[in-house]
Amino acid sequence: MRAKKEFGDFQTPLSLARRVAAMIDLRVGTVIEPTCGVGAFLQAAAERFGKSPRYWGFDVNADYVEAASAALGRVGAPKVTVQRRDFYTTDWEKFFSEQTGPLLIIGNPPWITNAGMGVIRGNNLPTKSNFQRHNGLDAKTGKANFDISEWMLVRLLQAVQGSRAAIAMLCKTATARKVLRHAWLNRFGVGRSSLHLIDAATEFGVSVDACLLYTHTGIAESESTATVYGSLSFDEPLKTFGLSAGELVSDLKTYHELSDLEGRQHRKWRSGVKHDAAQVLEFTRANGSFVNGLGERYELEDDYMFPLLKSSDLANDRLRPTRFVLLTQRRVGETTEKIRKTAPKTWQYLLDHADQLDNRGSSVYKNRARYSIFGVGNYSFSPAKVAISGLYKNLQFRAIGGAGGKPIMVDDTCYFIPCASKQEAEFFAELLNSETAQRFVSALVFTDAKRPVTVDVLKRVDLQRLAERAGRKTEAVEYLSSSTLECGQQRLLFAE
Repeated sequence: MRAKKEFGDFQTPLSLARRVAAMIDLRVGTVIEPTCGVGAFLQAAAERFGKSPRYWGFDVNADYVEAASAALGRVGAPKVTVQRRDFYTTDWEKFFSEQTGPLLIIGNPPWITNAGMGVIRGNNLPTKSNFQRHNGLDAKTGKANFDISEWMLVRLLQAVQGSRAAIAMLCKTATARKVLRHAWLNRFGVGRSSLHLIDAATEFGVSVDACLLYTHTGIAESESTATVYGSLSFDEPLKTFGLSAGELVSDLKTYHELSDLEGRQHRKWRSGVKHDAAQVLEFTRANGSFVNGLGERYELEDDYMFPLLKSSDLANDRLRPTRFVLLTQRRVGETTEKIRKTAPKTWQYLLDHADQLDNRGSSVYKNRARYSIFGVGNYSFSPAKVAISGLYKNLQFRAIGGAGGKPIMVDDTCYFIPCASKQEAEFFAELLNSETAQRFVSALVFTDAKRPVTVDVLKRVDLQRLAERAGRKTEAVEYLSSSTLECGQQRLLFAE
């Protein structure tokens, strides 16, 4: 089973491969399946395009190479080569340059992520590199996680630049979008592109949003848009997404209609508290004691305990906290040693659970104060917040204040802007929940993504322009010109 996971082993049903091949209307000189498995796509392509093209299949698994060779033998295609080959060490530029075009690169590369590979201690990975070009903390956290197929598809598009080729690959829809974004930003010369949705539960027995990514290279004019279709045909166009200001837009038509709402980030959107130790640092309350996720009861000082809302609470409008979080710091990098003197019971609790806290996997905790957390700063302790869940398709913004005389925290699956009062938070929540704002945010969000709402999406909404559309500019300027929550330059910004 581990080997099956390590090599992203979802063998494509021949019936699905045939449906993919049937929709490709292209004069083909060479067909290549870079990770061919048992050869379903090679067989389907040979049935579709006949004896004229040259067929190549590669796989790292010797048994699969033998099975794919046998499948092609049954079709009777004369110009076939199936070899054992490591995708990661292949010089794809050289290989593609030696083939007769147009090329058709087809298949179903591994769906496992690099993080998932780490969990099963697999080694079927490319040489580590920050190919997504994330900076700083992003390169060390979940944002840098990627599907192995993403790396492979980017590599293939990079290698085939300038050649007349079509790429038809099954992958997760989120992966397809990331690949196209990378190709568009890096000017790979990608032309007409589309995503064709498939039912992964029916075809592969997995619950994931998946598609056929179909794109072309070596065309006179490149494009930075792609149309989404509801099936393996061109009969059901659903919407068109594309690139704007370096970021993907899920619905270009609506985005262009409301693009005047994109502008400055007058209040910086923040993610909530990150600690990667929910069983130890999150609690409920029972008979005056704090109960952690392990079911252990403790009498702890209130000094470092704060009410907590999670993504599910925000999405379902449960704004009265029933959980608490232990915040060992008020800002990133602060010493935690003072807890020993100011809250000895809390310090002893941390010592009791030192193994769990010291062994957190993320590299962000290395070389930091013991028991460190992230996602905290002065903004975390603002009297009120406008917050939204990052995980749900529900795009409702919530105005939250305090509870028990303390500011309410949100976890790191949520995003918020700090506000000086509940009244201010309610004002901005009302603006962001307006029909206009909801349409604009919806045009930026891909609801099938693992985390549909991100800081990158939220910072594109100009709160002042949104207020102007609603006829409430004066109120917005009064709130946004406050310099108490973010930086002393805020008033200058509005004066300009």
